[in-house]
Amino acid sequence: MIAPTHDPLTPADLETVLALCRAGQLGHAAERLGVAPSTVFRAIQRIERRLGQRLFQRSRSGYRPLELATRLAADAERIEAALEHARAEARQSPDEITGSVRITTTDTILHGLLAPALPALRRRHPRLDFELNTGNALANLSRREADIALRATRKPPDYLVGRPLGPIPVCVYAARSSGLTSLDEACEQKVEWIAPDDALPDHPTVAWRRKHLPRVVPAYRVDSLFTLMDLVGRGLGIGLGPGFLAEQRGDLVALTPPLPECETALWLLTHPESRHLRRVSAVSGYLAGAIRLAE
Repeated sequence: MIAPTHDPLTPADLETVLALCRAGQLGHAAERLGVAPSTVFRAIQRIERRLGQRLFQRSRSGYRPLELATRLAADAERIEAALEHARAEARQSPDEITGSVRITTTDTILHGLLAPALPALRRRHPRLDFELNTGNALANLSRREADIALRATRKPPDYLVGRPLGPIPVCVYAARSSGLTSLDEACEQKVEWIAPDDALPDHPTVAWRRKHLPRVVPAYRVDSLFTLMDLVGRGLGIGLGPGFLAEQRGDLVALTPPLPECETALWLLTHPESRHLRRVSAVSGYLAGAIRLAE
């Protein structure tokens, strides 16, 4: 039986709970804390005994935080952000910004929009360094494993704050070398399709193709729109892709005008608890000006 005690939680306790919530595995949480997995295991047991209730649901797949653990982790995140802010303020002079900024995005946006903006950002803030992570989910930012997210979406999650940077028009593209001039012509010639069905099953381009061309079976399925556009440019088929990538290439031609059903918007997002940190505010402010899509 777990019996509650009157001992208060310590900052170390909150740090341990936060690490396990983020990692989901004892080993990964131990790496974050710089201790052995057995130390994390015993610490969680001690905390649960003090509180008189379970914090995590154990299973073969790892540790799933229960409601109390989730609330404690949120408190720990606020303490972490406040400490980080105080340390950063103490380290730096009034006119310089230091530290690391973690940015999560997709490889399409990284190569097409973010990477071109980074050299000037680095020159403006030479003492900043950057961690760039790509993926199709927002899990990293929601769990505070990233500071800034650049995402293409119609509606960002309510738990994040940010600003839209402009619309992302989408067309059907073919290789310029194909000689194609319209989608009807491509369909008549039964040109093969390239699509992101496996990686992005709910993407607007997938929904559009299934609605308007239900008999089309893609010959190639890829895990990103960046890869899709590259294969289209190499002449492997046609596909739906964002205009900002096509504008940077000379080997693509649009077979349709922009398709309203496929249009999304580029959003610059941060976590509410970290947006006021100087390093995060400086980088997000710069990117908001440097990556501005045409309306």
